Amino acid sequence: MSIVVNGLNSYVDPSMTSAVSGTKLSGKLDNMGDGSSAEELKEVCREFESYFMEQVYKEMFKTIGSEENGDSSLASLVDYFKDGVIQSVAAQTTEQSGGPLAQQLYEQMKRNYGITDES
Repeated sequence: MSIVVNGLNSYVDPSMTSAVSGTKLSGKLDNMGDGSSAEELKEVCREFESYFMEQVYKEMFKTIGSEENGDSSLASLVDYFKDGVIQSVAAQTTEQSGGPLAQQLYEQMKRNYGITDES
């Protein structure tokens, strides 16, 4: 029995995924400026940390050998869902750890963009 997953991506709405793509994140950073609030900057920094952790986890998975069982359709399906799980774990890691990287980025970018805390 073979599971065919060709074209599976066409059935999935990419806006429903929790991770932020590098291009989308870059666009958000480009829009940061004098009119941006501290909260907006914090959110972008948190999203960057989540994206960074996602890339770290993906690289970690590359070091694990894959089983060659001959069923490329099943391997494609596993890879598809593995990406979603990695995105979710990266987001949870960032939320639970308190975002030390995000906090450092926020402090530096706050100075660079001249954004003050709204207290």
